[in-house]
Amino acid sequence: MSYDKPEPGLDSGKRKLKYLLLEKDNRVCADCSAPEPKWASANIGVFICLKCCDVHRSLGSHVSKVLSVTLDDWDDDQIDSMIEVGGNAAANSIYEACIPEGVSKPGPDASHEERSKFIRAKYENEDFLEPSLRIMSNSSDRDSPKRSSSQKFVDDLRSSSSKNTEAMVVFIGILKVKVIEGRNLAVRDVRTSDPYVLLRLGEQKVQTTVVKSNLNPVWNEELMLSVPQDYGLLKVEVYDQDTFSADDIMGEAEVDIQPMVTSAMAFGDAGMFGDMQIGKWLKSNDNCLTEDSTVNIIDGKVKQKMTLKLQNVESGEMDLEIELMPLDS
Repeated sequence: MSYDKPEPGLDSGKRKLKYLLLEKDNRVCADCSAPEPKWASANIGVFICLKCCDVHRSLGSHVSKVLSVTLDDWDDDQIDSMIEVGGNAAANSIYEACIPEGVSKPGPDASHEERSKFIRAKYENEDFLEPSLRIMSNSSDRDSPKRSSSQKFVDDLRSSSSKNTEAMVVFIGILKVKVIEGRNLAVRDVRTSDPYVLLRLGEQKVQTTVVKSNLNPVWNEELMLSVPQDYGLLKVEVYDQDTFSADDIMGEAEVDIQPMVTSAMAFGDAGMFGDMQIGKWLKSNDNCLTEDSTVNIIDGKVKQKMTLKLQNVESGEMDLEIELMPLDS
């Protein structure tokens, strides 16, 4: 399958889908990492290979609605769902958030039995979700093939906030963190590093893919974290991946999400407002901002871009964009 730019004759929906497929994480199967996936689960929001597609079909369309990227007709809702999720990296940050020790993700050459066991655990049983979401895994949550993965994430959090009285965890929203790029990162190998970014919010943690041999890596990956009522700082850690030893730290930073949360809650349904600035996190000696960071409503969404100077390291900066989706919106 070629990854050239979409041909001019495509309609706008198929063009958007093809551009989404061009993103790095979508060029391999979400479930086994086989190259050049030609299929997708429209409601989950992932691109998959033919072998994994067979397993997805066996789950039933109420769990996974499988379509060919090139051969099938897609409706606008299905394309919008894929774009809303963002593809494999964003979906896997939800469905593979907590893979336990001893469970291995199948590779491109895995047997049908290995694929089936992993895929059923991942999507049908939802065994790898955050524990706070896992309690909501029941058949009634899977009755709508058109519900996207990110919308399901929101819905499960709403239910978890109202029903998880034993843990007493109340969630107020979802934080989408787009890890854009790093600049002038520290050398941890001979002349370079293999960096990845780890995000922590409370007990949750998610991470980007590894960029090999690059001190100025570009990720453009979107990760999701649930925001509890008693939220703290978002912690950003950059590591160098090592094969035979522990990964080396390449710097860290802390993000105060209060300006974002306060602004988003104050404006409620941001879709009712035009583009405008609604808040600001000011640069100071007590934080790692390189300049003031404003909170803005952009196309009906509350977003905040920032550049962070990494701490406890000789050099390095990170560009992030965060977005808050309140659960009551």
